[in-house]
Amino acid sequence: MIAKRIDVNSDVGESFGAWTMGADEALMPYLTSASIACGWHGGDPQVMRRTVRLARTHGVGVGAHPGYPDLLGFGRRPMRLSPGEARDYLLYQIGALYAFAKVEGLRLQHVKPHGALYHVAVNDRSLSEEIAEAIAEVDPTLILVAFPGSELVKAGQAIGLRVAAEGFGDRGYNEDGSLVSRSAPGAILTDADAVADQVLLMVEGKVRACTGLVIPITVDTVCLHGDTPGAPAIAKRLRERLALAGVKTMPLEKLLVGQVS
Repeated sequence: MIAKRIDVNSDVGESFGAWTMGADEALMPYLTSASIACGWHGGDPQVMRRTVRLARTHGVGVGAHPGYPDLLGFGRRPMRLSPGEARDYLLYQIGALYAFAKVEGLRLQHVKPHGALYHVAVNDRSLSEEIAEAIAEVDPTLILVAFPGSELVKAGQAIGLRVAAEGFGDRGYNEDGSLVSRSAPGAILTDADAVADQVLLMVEGKVRACTGLVIPITVDTVCLHGDTPGAPAIAKRLRERLALAGVKTMPLEKLLVGQVS
């Protein structure tokens, strides 16, 4: 039987200087974990500190959300890196968020790569190994958040990290379990009850593809993107629907207690 417990996470702290991305203050009360941008695809030092404090206020688990050094493209454009670059890029960004968490009295809970870095790692074992190595170098007790069945999951497990498989409540799925391209119709779900329906199905170990076919999926955490239109209202409705269904929500650190890779 699928345990009726889930973590609800979102990518936050992605504002930069005078530019605002997402509605973090309205969204945070409905999350159990937050993946905070580390300044390379979004975020800056003051945004990082402010977002960590906001998470602390609401009892939300804090994680680093490192990406490619691509503010202009919001980290959603793949980059070709030399051997060792990805590891050091991750180390640099995780270290920055680790410091902000520490000075605000929090322990960093997880690391979730952002955007193109996350999606390229799905099928790239070499990149995945560098990501996993960087996380283990910072703190081998950190949780790696990754796409189910990906090379990133395998690399994390091989190095002894705890790994949380992630589903996406506000994204459409293809029949092979991949996400519908953001440029295609049906890629983004903005109806709050449609998102809740998808997450409740995920809790039961399934997801409905854009074709209508129901496929298997196993997830520990579900993501609601902070830049999805209406994200706070979607998150509020999701938490209401999960509670009505008897599904417990909790941060990854509590959800994965005792997990051994």
